[in-house]
Amino acid sequence: MTEQIKYYEDKLKYEIDSWDLYESLQKKFNIVVIDARSSEVFDIQHIPSAINIPHRTMSAQTTQHLDKAALYVCYCDGIGCNASTKGALNLARLGFNVKELLGGLDWWRRDGYATEGREATPGRQVDCGC
Repeated sequence: MTEQIKYYEDKLKYEIDSWDLYESLQKKFNIVVIDARSSEVFDIQHIPSAINIPHRTMSAQTTQHLDKAALYVCYCDGIGCNASTKGALNLARLGFNVKELLGGLDWWRRDGYATEGREATPGRQVDCGC
């Protein structure tokens, strides 16, 4: 039983869902959302307040302006894309506290949250209580 509890505790340390992220952003927690995709797709659509640092460009130099005290949440398109995993790994290697957004932008939209960009969506009131 102890191994299973440890597994779930660890999982919650490293992953976050859309509802928890949205609530944390609304409460103004020290969270920075990182879109780890290319700048081209970021411009099309992204999570509000997200900053774009493509995982391929993450380095000590490109992240030097970031606050190491914040929690960073990386995302990409969704479960068919691993840019968020690569970004989270890069940031963790650089000494940042990181979580990965479950389902990425795809699940963020599916859960009804607004997006920004050229193909922005308005979103709707969501209260899943996850």
